[in-house]
Amino acid sequence: MENKLHGQVAIVTGAGSGIGAGCAREMAKAGATVVINYPTTAGSAMAADVVASIAANGGMAIAYQCDVSKEDQVMNMFADVIKQFGTVDILVNNAGLQKDAPFTEMTLEQWNFVLSVNLTGQFLCAREAIREFLRRGVNGKSKSAGKIICMSSVHEVIPWAGHANYAASKGGVHLLMKTIAQEYAPKKIRINSIAPGAIQTPINHDAWDTAAHLQNLLKLIPQKRIGQVEDIGKAAVWLASDDADYVNGTTLFVDGGMTLYPGFEDNG
Repeated sequence: MENKLHGQVAIVTGAGSGIGAGCAREMAKAGATVVINYPTTAGSAMAADVVASIAANGGMAIAYQCDVSKEDQVMNMFADVIKQFGTVDILVNNAGLQKDAPFTEMTLEQWNFVLSVNLTGQFLCAREAIREFLRRGVNGKSKSAGKIICMSSVHEVIPWAGHANYAASKGGVHLLMKTIAQEYAPKKIRINSIAPGAIQTPINHDAWDTAAHLQNLLKLIPQKRIGQVEDIGKAAVWLASDDADYVNGTTLFVDGGMTLYPGFEDNG
């Protein structure tokens, strides 16, 4: 891949596995120095594996433990990264999780846990990133003062019974992204979202772990294949690059057509 992000520093949250790891690898291939954020010590080995895979391909990455739902930890992460690398140019607000339950059985703890990571975590990380972008301004590495990519989901627009907390968090990401993009576009800060569809990651393992499950999933995808983390990573590189300099405040759906509502492909 062309070094579209050469010399830039990217923080990718929740990058120890899945979509976050895919984004981190693709950004490193594009020339960025990547901070692999992971939340707990239990994820340190996976984060180290991502760092090692990037180094093996000639890239630069470090791992950094931080729970994005904790304000003090987020502030410390940004301060430490800026101290080590001078600044932050790109934030991929990827960290997210699910705690599913029927609505009447969902506990307040389940609701709060998902919202704290999926939505509050994006608020905290975006706030610190924008503070740094405003402090530094345009520095010649990019036409923008900074770029934020919020990881959303097709479920920012598609309701998802049994997942009210997750769907609400992604709906929140949708308008958080648009609102701060509107607020900071005059400062040459670009903020967009990627909304993945079904991507082959551990979080949805039960949807593709058998041939029968996979075929059932493909009924929801007009393109008739499950997405790969590289599909999201390459989209993230494009959004972070100057190729997307006039793209601001939009959600890029990378879903194989899932939002085309394939249940209607035979006239309903």
